[in-house]
Amino acid sequence: MDIRFYNTLTNREEAFEPLDPPNVAMYSCGPTVYDFAHIGNFKSFLFSDVLRRFLDLVGYNVTHVMNITDVGHMTDDDVADATGEDKIAVAARKLKEDKKLGKLPDDAISNPDDPFEVAQYFTDAFVEDARLLDIKVAHDYPRNMPRPTEHIDAIQVMIQKLLDKGHAYVADDGVVYFSIDSFPEYGRLSGNDLEQLIEGSGGRVLEEHQAIKRNPADFFLWKPDPSHIMKWPSPWGEGYPGWHIECSAMAMKMLRREVIDIHTGGEDNIFPHHECEIAQSCCATGHSHFARYWIHSRYLMAEGEKMSKSKGNFFTVRDVLEGKVTGRPVHPSVLRYELIKTHYRSQTNFTQKGVRDSANAVRRFHEFGQGLAQAANGGAKEVGNDHPVVADFLSALSSDLNISAALAVVHNWMGQEVGDPSEALDVFDKINSVLGIADVKTDSSESSDETDTSEAICKQIDEARTSRDYDTADRLRQELIDAGYEVRTAPEGTIAVKQLA
Repeated sequence: MDIRFYNTLTNREEAFEPLDPPNVAMYSCGPTVYDFAHIGNFKSFLFSDVLRRFLDLVGYNVTHVMNITDVGHMTDDDVADATGEDKIAVAARKLKEDKKLGKLPDDAISNPDDPFEVAQYFTDAFVEDARLLDIKVAHDYPRNMPRPTEHIDAIQVMIQKLLDKGHAYVADDGVVYFSIDSFPEYGRLSGNDLEQLIEGSGGRVLEEHQAIKRNPADFFLWKPDPSHIMKWPSPWGEGYPGWHIECSAMAMKMLRREVIDIHTGGEDNIFPHHECEIAQSCCATGHSHFARYWIHSRYLMAEGEKMSKSKGNFFTVRDVLEGKVTGRPVHPSVLRYELIKTHYRSQTNFTQKGVRDSANAVRRFHEFGQGLAQAANGGAKEVGNDHPVVADFLSALSSDLNISAALAVVHNWMGQEVGDPSEALDVFDKINSVLGIADVKTDSSESSDETDTSEAICKQIDEARTSRDYDTADRLRQELIDAGYEVRTAPEGTIAVKQLA
């Protein structure tokens, strides 16, 4: 199959050719665990998940690593040598205040002063959200979700390599900096030239650091700071690593490759994070590439605006699922569909109407699959990827992961006669292995007790209508609607279906 992806590094679509087929080494930048991840973060994580699932289905053996950043990511991170506070320190201070004000459950976190406990608290929250949205990498937790705090030795080894090769230096204040002058191709990923980078860093980097750097745009690899909230001994003093060096070291260690096949992330990672990863990785190994394909997802907007806490449109996964955004609970499969249904390089707009449309699409997909399972008596007859529907679905995805075209194939198929239901069930399973919207992984689905109650009320509605007690029938129908059910009248009687959003 001819698979093509848009490579940010070359600004064009390229044929996908892994270094060691059928094996694929893939690394995704995961969350910095200083807060609950918002749905914009999860748009990027879900894009990577769909990409991995697609490659799995076409026959590649994908090893996918997604990191957890728990130290070294500073608050002012839009320049290479980021300044401000460590985001974990900010999180610890906020949690301490929230606990004092009674905004946290007593058992949520016992000691907000412990940065490792703070990081674990938000890591657990991320993993829970990821599992609800059926992101496959979370199922490998913790093996394929490395944290810098667990890989300090590997990070220090890589820093020493850069020092030995003359690509890094220890400044007068003891900070270890990467020398961007030692890597002439610095800026090729983001399109920034060196002069622009120097001008951009000038107003943001503290003057005392500017004075001791060889180049104002150099970025730190290790910073001695005995007062930092998390610190380790090193040849350069007790301190902590920089954000950029962490991912390079962990990717190489976890994937056992100096050159990996695919590196993904959000477009906000392109500069400075991924630009710096390329520079330090290539300089440490001597290879011309760190990742052969750099694939980035665009931002998620909310009702046409950039998500912002000040605007009140900054939504976490749990905000959406619990109904704080749309006014009623949203099933995880609906949120997953909403965040994957547009092309990853399109700027997606999260809207309440979009969620409702996604709920309708997911319900149709669920019901279609249930109908196939019943018709096939639960038994699928295996078909190959050359089955016309599967082939068309994969062909769409092979063109830079064109999810819109792939979904069009699915909806068109569901509107036609499917033929042998056993074969159709396997087609359905193959499609869902990529979409991941029919395998419910949440306790929020309707319980058997709820089903019994709703069915009993439906029976009462039918009995009231038979007795021409329409006031009672209308009142019971409204009770079901208020409880989040869609109430339908069918030949066999009243049916209540729990709404997905």
